[in-house]
Amino acid sequence: MSKWTPARIRALKGKDPFATVTVFDYTSALFADRAEFPFLLVGDSLGMTVLGHQSTLPVTMDVMVHHTAAVMRGVAQALVVADLPFLSYQVSDDLAVQNAGRLLQEAGADAVKLEGGAERCTLIKRLVQNGIPVCGHIGLTPQSVKTIGYQVQGKSEAQAAQLKKDALALQEAGIFALVIEACPANLATEITEALDIPTIGIGAGAGCDGQVLVYHDLLGLFPDMKPKFVKQYAQLGAATTQALKAYQSEVKSGSFPGPEHCYSS
Repeated sequence: MSKWTPARIRALKGKDPFATVTVFDYTSALFADRAEFPFLLVGDSLGMTVLGHQSTLPVTMDVMVHHTAAVMRGVAQALVVADLPFLSYQVSDDLAVQNAGRLLQEAGADAVKLEGGAERCTLIKRLVQNGIPVCGHIGLTPQSVKTIGYQVQGKSEAQAAQLKKDALALQEAGIFALVIEACPANLATEITEALDIPTIGIGAGAGCDGQVLVYHDLLGLFPDMKPKFVKQYAQLGAATTQALKAYQSEVKSGSFPGPEHCYSS
């Protein structure tokens, strides 16, 4: 299978649902690529899952470049989309183009993702015109946690109407895919049906073209937060603790290392 591209992802619209996973380093990217995910996201959610912050806000461009480069070293086929972190694109379009360029040029990403609705359209057009593919993100936008919190978006008629307008505007601006986070399933389905580009849901129901979950969440590696939309497909956190305790126990008892783990003269 050849390398996935934004055009190939866009061509998935209306076909069989596809899965996406958010990864943060070489090892997680290697496993995800071997599992043949077409689309991998290097999310600024690493601020919480990897760095231990309470939100995505402390994540910087240098951090995103560092982690994206690590992910790229583990990927052969998947399209890798890197998040533009907080204040890397909101200050000015010039700064945004420079920062998006860093993710492609320095880290090797295939595309970038940014949060927001119609207010981002001018920027998105400029990015696309400069050869930078863009994935959009509406609904619950974690970088706006200080103003909207971690709340489901689109419940009121006014919010729902605005999200529909935002989705169409972002498509017109040139995004190749759209993440819809934490909104009513029926609204996400309506948006999906109205667009010619694929939607990728996270807490947005089964009506989207694709779904995304965070690597640590789906593997049960991040026990401190479990949103309603997360399904744990493994309990690797518990298994990891058990393995570490077993290792400690064997060292204390003297059973590790055994003869099979030692070199002879």
